[in-house]
Amino acid sequence: MIKIVIVEDEPGIRDTYKILLTQNFSNVEVVGETGKIVDAICLIKEKAPDIVLMDIELEDGNSFQLLQNLRPYHFRIIFITAYNHYAIKAIKFSAFDYIMKPVNEFEFINALSNAVNAVSCEPSSEKQVDNLLDHYSGTQKSGKIVLRTSEALYVIKVENISHCKSDNSYTTFFLTDSREILVSKGMTEYVELLEDYGFYRPHQSFLVNMNHINRIDKSDGGFVIMENGAEIPISTRRKQQFFNVLQSL
Repeated sequence: MIKIVIVEDEPGIRDTYKILLTQNFSNVEVVGETGKIVDAICLIKEKAPDIVLMDIELEDGNSFQLLQNLRPYHFRIIFITAYNHYAIKAIKFSAFDYIMKPVNEFEFINALSNAVNAVSCEPSSEKQVDNLLDHYSGTQKSGKIVLRTSEALYVIKVENISHCKSDNSYTTFFLTDSREILVSKGMTEYVELLEDYGFYRPHQSFLVNMNHINRIDKSDGGFVIMENGAEIPISTRRKQQFFNVLQSL
């Protein structure tokens, strides 16, 4: 059985999670629940859960304070929150699953299914949590983003991303070392995350690292030529704004 601990300060919501787990997962067991950081630290260390459902805002602090006292992280984490935009940004940078309140049953089941599947192949969340705390603290010393594929977790320096290409609900990351990483998330998931690192979207299907642009080809409507030789189209609608951004560099 896969062991689950629930860290949530509202008893009624904890009951809802337990009902959803019972109705949809036959191979999981809730081994403990609490709404306080001090109790959660003891509970997680004692029960050694495989998955922790973790509300961000708790009675006596937040779950990031909790994580700072739980190394090593031999469990998967699903965050649950009603707000805190900055926390969600840090969570996205670290490729953690999260659920917004009020909890949608489909999203809950999907996030739990992902975590259950990851237990056997990704038992540790160490690199993800390190990146999470780095971004949440605002230091962003690492300058890294975690990319999760169906086969692996990649911890990538943002500066080593040349550009991204959208394909409906998938995004391919093209790295400066010629690697390509395909993730099952749409590009909109990454635009806001990367714009603070000098990325711009010259076309609906592309997001480019402005630091890796080689030149602008003005033929046939305009193309961005990247240092790796990739040709990125510039849409008519975004052209003027794109040139304004270039001039401000």
